[in-house]
Amino acid sequence: QVQLVESGGGLVQPGGSLRLSCAASGRTFSSYPMGWFRQAPGAEREFVAAISWRNVTTYYADSVKGRFTISRDNAKNTVYLQMNSLRPEDTAVYYCAVGARYGLASRDGGQYYYWGQGTQVTVSS
Repeated sequence: QVQLVESGGGLVQPGGSLRLSCAASGRTFSSYPMGWFRQAPGAEREFVAAISWRNVTTYYADSVKGRFTISRDNAKNTVYLQMNSLRPEDTAVYYCAVGARYGLASRDGGQYYYWGQGTQVTVSS
């Protein structure tokens, strides 16, 4: 059974940093693209970042480009999201997701088939 577990969320002041982790289990995900999405209260889920299964290509939403970095450690079956210079508008529940085997990393949530339960990130003074 595939399971994704996010961690690392919390309360941080504007300008601060957090590092989210998503540990995958149930299979080896080195051949799968992975992504991060977020959903703020009253808003639709939105794309944040994605990384190819080859660990070569990354994609970012314009709103986080230059502040967030996605990475993966295939030996640990884990994907990370380093978030710097956080802003109040980054407040949301953050979800990691896994795409199709050997598939392309995508900004489209419909291309991901496994999702974690989410971790809350709150940016507030």
